[in-house]
Amino acid sequence: MYRKTLGLMAAAGAVAMLSVAANAATLDDVKKKGVLSCGVSTGLPGFSIPNKANKWSGLDVDVCRAVAAAVLGSAQKVKFTPLTAKERFTALQSGEIDILSRNTTWTHTRDTSLGLNFAGVSYYDGQGFMVSKKIGVKSAKELSGAAVCIQAGTTTELNLADYFRLNNLKYKSVVFDTSDLSVKGFESGRCDVLTSDQSQLYALRTKLKNPSSAVVLPEIISKEPLGPVVRQGDDQWFNIVKWTLNALINAEELGITSKNASSMKSSKNPSVQRVLGSSGDMGKKLGLGNDWAANAIMQVGNYSEIFERNVGKNTPLAIARGQNALWSKGGIMYAPPIR
Repeated sequence: MYRKTLGLMAAAGAVAMLSVAANAATLDDVKKKGVLSCGVSTGLPGFSIPNKANKWSGLDVDVCRAVAAAVLGSAQKVKFTPLTAKERFTALQSGEIDILSRNTTWTHTRDTSLGLNFAGVSYYDGQGFMVSKKIGVKSAKELSGAAVCIQAGTTTELNLADYFRLNNLKYKSVVFDTSDLSVKGFESGRCDVLTSDQSQLYALRTKLKNPSSAVVLPEIISKEPLGPVVRQGDDQWFNIVKWTLNALINAEELGITSKNASSMKSSKNPSVQRVLGSSGDMGKKLGLGNDWAANAIMQVGNYSEIFERNVGKNTPLAIARGQNALWSKGGIMYAPPIR
């Protein structure tokens, strides 16, 4: 299955490369439309999920809102398009969306054969396993012979095969098109185990009728750096998305928040001045106004605000910062300087 998926991905990538030139002026297109088209998940708590009024929220959603604020001056000028894992790359390649911000792992194959660029890491993750407490399993190495629910079109398929083969374990895969279907399959007993990125497992556990009935096992079997994606062939748009994300991370490090950004424009700190546009021409170098980052931070928040609002300790997911803490605070979250 994985080889077949790779073949389809490579073919799609070849088609995408042929159309890169036609999609090279994304900034102009977005300004002309007056709205940013953002591809998100079909509904993943904490990352991208709509409420009953179809208002989207989540960490991935806020990345798109920050880009919209930087480019269009308003974080509200975003059109969200829900996409399955199978659909997401084609939607970006075809120009249906301007940016993909959908818990998507940055890998060699995706970066080199699909005509796409990853603009950075918005969340460091790793694949794990969730099981029902009643089966009494405490380690992934006790899962030999298990039926495992997985989502099609994701990196989890290869990771799962590699891990079980390496540890001489057998398994049966039960494949679903969406994360919602996979968690329903898990809850109905079609599989013993649900595997995905650990952040997604915590999110999916909240969808169970009895979330306390399931436990996420301690093993993390892969590196899953998640982040926004754009088409190759448009360096200006790539830089805008990349540096907007970097600005959110740098803002946290510099102590700039949505509440104090306006007053900090008078700061004597040169780094703060450059981020907020009170000195330098950082926005101009991107083809934007020098208040691009200030707009993103004031309207959406810095990285810490975004994390805590959507997936942090006071949310249903209650995820600790861990490796997503700043590099200066015990984590690995790090952004190049704006200078």
